Amino acid sequence: MLIVLYIETLPRVTLVLVVLLFTASSLASTDFHQCLQSFKNGTYGFEGGRDNRGKEVNVSDATAISYEMCVIACGPGQEAFNWPAFSQEFGSWLLPWLALISQLPFGANEKLDNLISVLLAVGSPTLAAYSAMLTVLNSRWVAGLFHKLKYPNVQSAVRILSSLQQGPVRIDRSDPSLLPSLVVLPQNDQWWKGMRKRLEYTHTWTVSAATSIAWVFIAYIFTVIDSFTGSIEQLLEVNGQGVGSVWLWLLPVVISWLQISPKCDSKRLEEAFEETNMTAYVATSESTQPVLASSRDGHRAIYLEHGDGPLNTNEICTAPIFNYSRVFSWAVMTEEVVDCFRQASKRARNFRPVGEGQWVQDDHYDRISKANRTGTAIQAQEYCQYYPTIQRKYRWGSGVWSRIFVASSMALFLQWGTTGAALVIVMATPTKGLGCRSAAYLTYASISTLIWGLLLISTVLAHYSGAGETMMFTNRKSHDLRIAANLSIAFRRFGTVLASFNTLAILLTNLFQFSGFFDRCYCDSSVMGLGAKFAYNVIDFTEDDVSAMRQAWIWGVILAVGSATAFVAVLNLLINPSQPEED
Repeated sequence: MLIVLYIETLPRVTLVLVVLLFTASSLASTDFHQCLQSFKNGTYGFEGGRDNRGKEVNVSDATAISYEMCVIACGPGQEAFNWPAFSQEFGSWLLPWLALISQLPFGANEKLDNLISVLLAVGSPTLAAYSAMLTVLNSRWVAGLFHKLKYPNVQSAVRILSSLQQGPVRIDRSDPSLLPSLVVLPQNDQWWKGMRKRLEYTHTWTVSAATSIAWVFIAYIFTVIDSFTGSIEQLLEVNGQGVGSVWLWLLPVVISWLQISPKCDSKRLEEAFEETNMTAYVATSESTQPVLASSRDGHRAIYLEHGDGPLNTNEICTAPIFNYSRVFSWAVMTEEVVDCFRQASKRARNFRPVGEGQWVQDDHYDRISKANRTGTAIQAQEYCQYYPTIQRKYRWGSGVWSRIFVASSMALFLQWGTTGAALVIVMATPTKGLGCRSAAYLTYASISTLIWGLLLISTVLAHYSGAGETMMFTNRKSHDLRIAANLSIAFRRFGTVLASFNTLAILLTNLFQFSGFFDRCYCDSSVMGLGAKFAYNVIDFTEDDVSAMRQAWIWGVILAVGSATAFVAVLNLLINPSQPEED
């Protein structure tokens, strides 16, 4: 789904930034080659001459200049704005990535929620990759739980529960017979089939998505080849190798979501529950004949949470990047459903019916007769051994921490693999060392990682504080729960603000690089890494510099492409696990 607000706003913001940069940089008149020539003629004395390794040399033989002398001879400003270089680099290296953002899956009702999901994805690629990998691991986990169970609707349950990662799903525990009735009653077969059918819509490959991905990939390959085959003069111009690498995370994330095909359309998700829950039956205490749940009250076994409290703001948003916030509540809910199926499957293997009668053998040996699946509310509850008032076995969901660890490792690998490649490329370009460009990339990846950490902690605290209502943490004091809730809200809001800042920062960094804003004495001398006393600015490249630089660029491209490829490869190994056989 295209984010209208974002697509309408981005060109305007970009245009304003370009105009401001053009206005500011058009006033600049620094020409480093002219400065160096004047310096070599002795205009500014005979101190400050350097070679390309920073060693002091005679001024007449200098190919570099010390930072202090660079400021004196050339001034603190940037080189003049070069529109042809800017337009070429912007169109080749950045614009395709900005266009690819529209292929990320969204689906929230509010444009603001969709915009926030964009800011979170661009501001924290770590979080975007983490949510994608976690979704696949969760789907594989739930398929494994059902793998050996033999009971009607187990295959539908796997698909439904996997799809419901995109929504704030809850189990109604006010009536302990609701969930067992949904699992065992033959009248509810229609509920499972109907819900599965309504959730089988896909957000997957389209001509637009394939075209956008192909455009980005081909543009990246062409510009990489062009940067390796260009002349020394071209290498001296603003280069987008680092920009291409720092944005390369977007390609595997988009591909991953297209393969996962999340059910994230909030309206369709709500309609699926509204329509399907009207067909749900519930066992009664008076007889073995069930009744429609809608004829009794508004309670349903499984429903969507519509709370508007600040604690679960991200959880109720269906955009897939927010799957990180639903991992614990979804896992606990899934565990309860699986336990009901597990107990029912166990008793069916021992030929025990729900009611008090004898086991009825179906005409098909492997099929469980509907006569064995009818009973009263108490009988259905005891058949599934479902007692929600008793403290449950899993407070967080079984194996959830191992899945979080794997997803976090892969997300950090992708983030620092692509950003690390950009750092290798930029820091290996003379003057070598930490400069404005590399510091900006390092800050971007660091804040991205911090945002992921803050939101992960926020999710843990939100589940801890909100779980008191479901009697999983009844041994905790209400004061502790309030503190945890307030910290969760604070961490979430701070992480969102940081993501907005980081998104703007990376866009400004790219524009600064293309406009030549970083082409000034301070940035080109790598003062951040070398210190003002030892910093120097390489102005004339030698063949040895070009050879070493191109070799570093090759390793940078290998690291970036390898990280992205490895992420997609691991995801493809985990996606689409084997499904249980339908009874």
